[in-house]
Amino acid sequence: MNENEHIKTDDQPSRDEILQREIDANGGEWKDDPNCVGAAGMTMFDSSSSQDNLITVLLPKQNVRTIGAHSLVEIRSRTDQNGGDGRKYRGIVVAGPFHEPDGIKADAPMIITTTIHGAIFMPNFHGKVYVELIGELKDGAVVPPKFRPLPNSPVFVLSNDETGAALNVAADPGITMGMAIGHDNIEVQIPSDKKTVLPRHIGILGTTGGGKSTTVSGLMAQFQQKNVATIVIDTEGEYTQVDRPAENANMKKILEKREIANQGIKNIKVFSLIGRDTRAEKPTAIASFTIKFSRLSPYAAVDIMGLTEAQFGRFFKAYDAAKKILKELQIYPKKGQERESLEIDELETGYPELTLTLLIDVAGLILNQVAKDTSSIIRTSFMKEDGRNPKIDVIIETVAKSTDNDSSWKALLGKLWQLDRTKVFDQNGAYEIPFEELIKPGVVSIIDLHDSDSSIVNNIVIATLLRGVQRAQEEAYEKAIEEKRNPTPVSIIIEEAHEFLSRERIAKMSNLFEQVARIARRGRKRWLGLVFVTQLPQHLPDEVLGLINSFILHKINDAAVISRLKRSIGGVDDNLWNRLPSLAPGQAVVSTPSLTRPLLVAMDPSPCKLLLVE
Repeated sequence: MNENEHIKTDDQPSRDEILQREIDANGGEWKDDPNCVGAAGMTMFDSSSSQDNLITVLLPKQNVRTIGAHSLVEIRSRTDQNGGDGRKYRGIVVAGPFHEPDGIKADAPMIITTTIHGAIFMPNFHGKVYVELIGELKDGAVVPPKFRPLPNSPVFVLSNDETGAALNVAADPGITMGMAIGHDNIEVQIPSDKKTVLPRHIGILGTTGGGKSTTVSGLMAQFQQKNVATIVIDTEGEYTQVDRPAENANMKKILEKREIANQGIKNIKVFSLIGRDTRAEKPTAIASFTIKFSRLSPYAAVDIMGLTEAQFGRFFKAYDAAKKILKELQIYPKKGQERESLEIDELETGYPELTLTLLIDVAGLILNQVAKDTSSIIRTSFMKEDGRNPKIDVIIETVAKSTDNDSSWKALLGKLWQLDRTKVFDQNGAYEIPFEELIKPGVVSIIDLHDSDSSIVNNIVIATLLRGVQRAQEEAYEKAIEEKRNPTPVSIIIEEAHEFLSRERIAKMSNLFEQVARIARRGRKRWLGLVFVTQLPQHLPDEVLGLINSFILHKINDAAVISRLKRSIGGVDDNLWNRLPSLAPGQAVVSTPSLTRPLLVAMDPSPCKLLLVE
């Protein structure tokens, strides 16, 4: 026997006994964690480059195709005898899956050399994804995580049903936006009967060709199906034929694939300003309209005309004189209307029966007195000298004595005549838009402004329309509550919103913006929602972005615009922001309060004919 050979004595343990002691001292035999069965991958150790809320997950080769971009996962922290805590976490894949070779680096010389020479060298590989923690699961709720999952914890991909429930994409009744990208067959919907989305205002932003018009017309079709009253301010006339089915071949293929009927939007009505052309064609219902000057807030009129401080003061002297004349002649208020006249809020509306022609006549007569001239042309019948009430002259003379500087009055008259030349106010042969008709369930009304050729005219129409619809909706809402029935939701879609509410315009037209802001704030409670559509989101000021709660972001190339939107829109992952410049037409990042988190969505095609698209 070799002297170095071990000789077992009775008091010495055998090798098997020694091994068993080691096993017992380290927690017993290894047992697979039953919580790991069916896992797609396992969490990795952290490194010096690890980030808070970001977990690295490794996937065996056979599981690489089971977990994709934007997949929702559940991480079950280890529960074994080696210090597991048993916590559960919810996360979303924000990068990957990437493919890495086993045991060597992806840029190892061996791999590079064989690849560039066309040889075949394919080592075994695994997958890697990065998961952002959404929260920790506690009693069925997702709460902010206190700890990170332990290394080597199993990661499971949620099923379609579990993913849909976690993202809260279903709504009944719901308006379908499209299909969630990165998930299998998951429709993204927003509720049509809750105040979380529609009446809290929507922004549809993106460059030309990104799919905004398709999104808008698709929403119009679904709004009608859900009995939402829809009003579209169409500055280009592209929606004036949406009652016809789509003609674009690619659009028709996608509609068929999504099983959406290509039938257009039925029973639309197109309104155009009197004397202006429309792109609508028969048999589409078409009507011409005029605007009552008395509907326009005098403060909004001041903004639209761009009056100086001196002109501003003279404008209101003439405006107040015109009100006194109407009262003196008992045109307004009539008997019984005295209390009503005292409650008029001129920040929101004008003075009843006060026409632009009357205001011009009053300002002209005042100028005659100040400049000792009689050249003004009087057009209002009761303002002409023959048979004119002498008290009118007293009102005019009183104002003239309190002012001077005929050049400011001439400048004011020039602005008033410029407004008059638009020929949109109080025109014979056309009627005022019937606001009460626009807010009926399922009604789709399109205001065609493509032939206005003037931002001033567009702003006048938009300001008047917003106020008129708001007033009609407030009355309809109160009546519905009194009758204990659900109010009709109303959505006003403003195309090219940057032309109406640009940063430059708001700086010059603060009163007009305040009117819009009041409508936006009050509309939320009364089911009146605004949809701002623009290809130039960089021109929208922070004040407008602050009114919006839901965003549909199509392709945006400008890094400065994206950076600015980041500051205004919370909760959107960096990987989604990074994808905005490369989005394909029809793809969009959708962020609404009804969804658990923003999603990348393939927006549904439009079942309508769009003139600028087709």
